[in-house]
Amino acid sequence: MLNKDKLNALLTEYKSDFSAQWEKENYKRIAIKHFQDNWDIDAKNFHEMLKNSLKKAGNLLLSANFFPGGMIQNFAERYPEQVRKMFRNLFDETKDLAERIENFKQAADKLLEKYQQKENAANHYQTENSISTYLWLHNPDKYYIYKFSEYKSVVNALDAEYKVLWGKSIDNLISCFALYDEVCKIIEQDNELADLVRTHTDNQHFKDKNFKVTTVDFCFFVSRKKDTGEVMAKTNNVTSQTNHWWLTANPSIWKFSDIIIGSEQYYTLLNSNGNPRKIPQNFRDAKADDLIIGYEASPKKMITALCKVTKKDKEKLYFTKIKDFVNPVDYQTLKAIPELADLEFFKNPNGSLFKVTEMEYNAIMDLIDDGNAQPNLLNSVTSFDKYTKKEFLRDVFMSSEKYDELVDLLKTKKNIILQGAPGVGKTYAAERLAYSIMGSKDKSRVKFIQFHQNYSYEDFVIGYKPTNTGFELKRGVFYEFCMKAANDPSQDYFFIIDEINRGNMSKIFGELLMMIESDYRNKPVQLAYTKDSFIVPENLHIIGMMNTADRSLAMIDYALRRRFSFVNMEPGFNTAGFKKYLERNPKFKALTAKIVELNAKITADASLGKGFCIGHSYLCKPDSDIKSIIKYDLIPLIEEYWFDNETTQKQHITFLEELVK
Repeated sequence: MLNKDKLNALLTEYKSDFSAQWEKENYKRIAIKHFQDNWDIDAKNFHEMLKNSLKKAGNLLLSANFFPGGMIQNFAERYPEQVRKMFRNLFDETKDLAERIENFKQAADKLLEKYQQKENAANHYQTENSISTYLWLHNPDKYYIYKFSEYKSVVNALDAEYKVLWGKSIDNLISCFALYDEVCKIIEQDNELADLVRTHTDNQHFKDKNFKVTTVDFCFFVSRKKDTGEVMAKTNNVTSQTNHWWLTANPSIWKFSDIIIGSEQYYTLLNSNGNPRKIPQNFRDAKADDLIIGYEASPKKMITALCKVTKKDKEKLYFTKIKDFVNPVDYQTLKAIPELADLEFFKNPNGSLFKVTEMEYNAIMDLIDDGNAQPNLLNSVTSFDKYTKKEFLRDVFMSSEKYDELVDLLKTKKNIILQGAPGVGKTYAAERLAYSIMGSKDKSRVKFIQFHQNYSYEDFVIGYKPTNTGFELKRGVFYEFCMKAANDPSQDYFFIIDEINRGNMSKIFGELLMMIESDYRNKPVQLAYTKDSFIVPENLHIIGMMNTADRSLAMIDYALRRRFSFVNMEPGFNTAGFKKYLERNPKFKALTAKIVELNAKITADASLGKGFCIGHSYLCKPDSDIKSIIKYDLIPLIEEYWFDNETTQKQHITFLEELVK
C-alpha cells in the first residue's frame, strides 16, 4: 500500500537528524505524560482537571485554525457536566470511532449556540484534528494526531494507495490512521531508531513502547520535507527551486478579490516617482513559477488568495491568481501561529513584497487546508464512487431520451428547473443528474439549499450580519460556492435550489441575476456591498425545483422564466426502470395500477390537472408497506386535493382502501 524504498530513504534521513527533530518535537511526549498523570474523568472540578491535563498541550491545540484547546476549556468552565459527558463518550472504546467523533462535534455545536448568547465566539474549533489529539493524548498506544495537510503530504511522499477525499474529514482520518499503522509496523522493526528513542527518553516523557508517537513525529517530518513528491532528491542533487512570497495589496488601488482566477495581473516595481520600490532584492529574486500569498490590508487584514509568478521585466512583476480562499485567514490568527513568529512581514511591514520561508509557507497552507475544504490545484488526490448515465437510469425512473434532453439543456442553458407533482423525485433526480454529469458521487461539488419567503440577498450573496458587538460583513452560500467552483475550473459544480419559486429572485440574486445567464458567465460584475469584482463561473450549473401542486404560490416571476429552462417531471410508472423495480417488489403492482387509474382522474379534473398527479417515489420508500403508504401518504394527499368536495374525496379514498381490505 506504500513505497517501502521511499519510506526507508526518509527513515534514514530522519535518523541522521534525530537529535534535532527530538529537540523540536519531544514536547509531545511530555504533553502525553502530563495529560495521563492528571486526567480524571470523575474529577469533582472537571474544568480545573481538564485545564491542568491540557497544560502541556498548547502547541498541539493551537494551530488547527484558531484555538480548539482554549474553546473546550471555556465550554468546560460554563458547562462542565456536558463537556464531561462529551469526553466520556469520546473515550468509550466500545463505540464506533466515526460515531464518537461526530457526536463530539455535534455536542460542541450545541454548546456553541448556548455560549454565543453570552460571548462573542464564531467557532468552537472542535475538528477532526483537535478531537484526534484528545484521543491520542488519552490513548497514545492506539491513536495518532490527524491533520489533513500532513496526511495528504505523507500519501504523496510514500506513493501510498490511500484516498484523500475533499470534504470527507472522518473518512480521511480513518484512512490516515490505517496508513500510519502501516508506517508504524515498519518503524517497529527499525532497531537503530528504537535505540535512538530509548536513549533520548527520560522520566518526563511518555515511553512510547509501541512507537505510535514516533510515527507521528516521523510523519510530521515527512510532511515538512521541501518536496514530498521526490523523497530521494538528495541522492540525485535535486532541490526545490520554487520561492514563496507575501504580496500586500493596496485596496485603494487594487485588491486580490478584483482579479479573476486564471487572469494575469502585474505589480509595478516603481513608485509614483518612477524609482524602485522598497526591498528591491525581493523583486530581483522573484521569478517565474514562484508562489505568492495574497494579503489585503483593508477592509480586514487577511490573506485571501494564492497566485503564481508568470514573468518579470524591469518595471513589472506579472502573476496569475490560481486560487481564492473561500475562508480567508485573518491577521490575528496568523500572528498566533508559532511557526510564523519570524515572518518577514511581521518583522518589518513596510513595503509590498516579502520573503516567506518553506516552513512559514507550509504553516500558512496548513491553515488554508484546515479552513478551506476544496481541492488544492497544485497537488490533489481524489477518489469517488463512479456514477454515469447507466447508474442514473437505474436509480431515477426516467427514459434515456429524457435524460439526454436534461443534460443538453443544463450544459447549454446552465440553469434548469425541474417542475412536477409531489413524489415524482425532483430532488432525488437533481442530485443524481449532477453526479452523472460529473461522473462520480463527489458531494463536495454539489450544494443544496431551499428558498423561502424571507430568504435574502444577504443570505445568498453577501451582506452585514449582526454579532454580539455590532455588524460584520459575511459571504453568503452562493458567493462561497461560486468561489469554490472558480477555483476548480476544469470540474463541473452544481448548485441545487429546492422550492425555487418561493423566493423573490430579484431580491435574492440582486446584481447577479443577469450574471447567471449562460452568455454572462465569467464576466465580472461589481457587488453592491463591497464594490469588489465578482463572477459566476462557467462551470457552475444551477438546478431549481418547484412543486406544481402548491396552491399557495402566485405566478412565476418573469425573471425566473427568462433565465431557466423548465423541464416537466412526470410519474415514472411506465418507465423501464420502474417496471424493473416492481419485479423486485411485486406486492406494489396492484397499488401501482390503482395510482395510474387515479392519476387519470386527477388529470381529467378541471380544478387539478396533470401537475397534481401522484408520483412514483411514494412507492420507493424503504421498509414501507402498502397499508402505511395509503394511510399516511396517499389519503392525506387526496384530502388536500378535494378539500372542498367531500363526495369525490370519499370516492377516491375508498378506491384505494379496497387494496388493503
